[in-house]
Amino acid sequence: MSRPQQESPTHSPLIWLAGVILILYFARDVLVPLALALTLNFLLAPMVMWLQRRRMPRGLAVAVVMLLTSAAVVGMSWVVADQLLQVASDLPKYRLNIHEKIDALHLAPESAWGRAAVSFKDMDQEFLEPQAAPASPGAAPSASPPPAGLPQAGLHPGQAVVPVQVVTLPANGIQYLGQMLSPLLKPLGTAGMVLIFTVFILIAQEDLRDRFLRLAGVAQLHAMTLALDDAAQRISRYLSMQLLVNACYGLCFGVGVFFIGIPNALLWGVIAGLFRIVPYVGGLAATAFPFVLALSIFHGWGPPLMVVALFAVLDLIASNVVEPWLYGARTGISSLALLVTTVFWTMLWGWAGLVLAVPLTVCVIVLGRYVPRMSFLHVLLGDETALSVEAQFYQRLLALDQDDARSIAFNFLKSHSLMSLYDQVLIPALALAEQDRHKGALGGTRESFLFLSVSEIVSELALHQPGETSTKPRRLLARWRANRPPATPTARHAEPLPSTTRIFCLAASDQADEITSSMLAQLLERGGHGVLSLPVGSPFEEIMQNLPLEPQDVVCVSALPPFAFAQAAVLCQRVRLHLPEVKILAGIWGVSGDLEEAKARFGGAPPDAVVGSLGQAVEQIGAWRVQSPEPPVTAAVQQSNHPDF
Repeated sequence: MSRPQQESPTHSPLIWLAGVILILYFARDVLVPLALALTLNFLLAPMVMWLQRRRMPRGLAVAVVMLLTSAAVVGMSWVVADQLLQVASDLPKYRLNIHEKIDALHLAPESAWGRAAVSFKDMDQEFLEPQAAPASPGAAPSASPPPAGLPQAGLHPGQAVVPVQVVTLPANGIQYLGQMLSPLLKPLGTAGMVLIFTVFILIAQEDLRDRFLRLAGVAQLHAMTLALDDAAQRISRYLSMQLLVNACYGLCFGVGVFFIGIPNALLWGVIAGLFRIVPYVGGLAATAFPFVLALSIFHGWGPPLMVVALFAVLDLIASNVVEPWLYGARTGISSLALLVTTVFWTMLWGWAGLVLAVPLTVCVIVLGRYVPRMSFLHVLLGDETALSVEAQFYQRLLALDQDDARSIAFNFLKSHSLMSLYDQVLIPALALAEQDRHKGALGGTRESFLFLSVSEIVSELALHQPGETSTKPRRLLARWRANRPPATPTARHAEPLPSTTRIFCLAASDQADEITSSMLAQLLERGGHGVLSLPVGSPFEEIMQNLPLEPQDVVCVSALPPFAFAQAAVLCQRVRLHLPEVKILAGIWGVSGDLEEAKARFGGAPPDAVVGSLGQAVEQIGAWRVQSPEPPVTAAVQQSNHPDF
């Protein structure tokens, strides 16, 4: 009997997500008021906690906060309703101006647009009118048949058919009141449920939190605690900042409308602040009211256009300057994800989903951040970079796009040092390339292009100065090509230095090791060391015979995973066999953990030090240079500092 096939772990989160979406849709009548109440809880909970810190009981604090909030909402609603009634009573005064604006919008018949409109109207009528069949000569006109549904019997020739009309009896007072209040029953019921849920959530907040943590399980206690705190902080800060931004926006809009000369400026300012709760379309909808009123009041087009310009300026400043500065990074939602989730929640919950899009999306992102099986939600919706810098650099080289890769490197260099660029971007990218190369996933063309591009970028950076963060990559490339010395097969030449310590940089195995060796040599030269960088396959023993090493000299071996230890160990044994007195530094780039344990993996000829980054290598060589004082400069030493070195 065959074992049942286990469910794929990749599909399980998607199944759970589909089930949650179905529940959210079919249970929206209960979940929408609950979600609104939870959102109000995030906004009102800080005030309740503030009153509690003043020695007020929690129940009394909740009652005070709810009374103040209800009073503010009722007062604002009263002001808005009174202003709206005043606007409605004043509209008949502007009837003549409204008719003039409508007539001005009509196209003149003698204009080109007017003639085109008349032509299209005539064509439309020709398509819609049925064509009558041609009558035969001498045929008498046929009488029209009686209407469908009426019996033909009993109708005398020439008798007219009387149409039947259904007359509705006038509604009495109770029926008329019911017809007026029926559209308001559902919103009032939702508001009542939101109020009740909010009060109970504020009172039993700690109990609900403990129940949720118990439901998640003791094993997930730490992750769920962090998730709750993260979601509460993000949503509370977002709602508080949004309330402040919308209030300032409404104030500025009302002042601007007042100076334009539109009456009831307070009403339009309040409406603008309230409508901005709805993302994207709220501010535009709030601007439509004063725009139409400006069209009704003024004879010209100047004030209506000034209203549109006021909205455009305020919305651009609020959306692109103020909001990103205050809470853009705190929500953790990417711009595209916010647009998509707003459409999703609106289709799922209607107007409530449009208002709650940001808080609900924040909860989803936090869930994906702390629940491993839902991590794809954090990747898809979060504002964090999907790929790390080294992965982006490597991906662009895989796409054979050297310009983009160079731009990524130089953009990183604007805010980081050259050593950080090598340690955090270029070397990890080379490590990824080495892993793919050893697995056979890197083709010959891409392999050659990748190593050649990285080698060229490293050579360009040899001319980079520490304060030169604004230099463009192409400008630096042109300067490098203009000042590039003739290529030599065996060495990079350092400037003459007074130091007698010479450093030999050796690549353990392949071209990637050679590139990292040149990075180390470049950084050591900047630190005032005399460096000789030997390429892969150079006759090491012959070079050592022509340049006899001194005890204060250092040999640096560079190797990249995945076979870094084995290759570096072979080279260290060769160096130790020919030069037993010099210091050997093995750079296993990217290694982490205990470096002393890593040294034990080299067997019988371990190096004097093992490092995992270029920064550690430069620091270790500097420490050796301080510990071993250099002898006086002799003729032989002066010869060793000759530029040919």
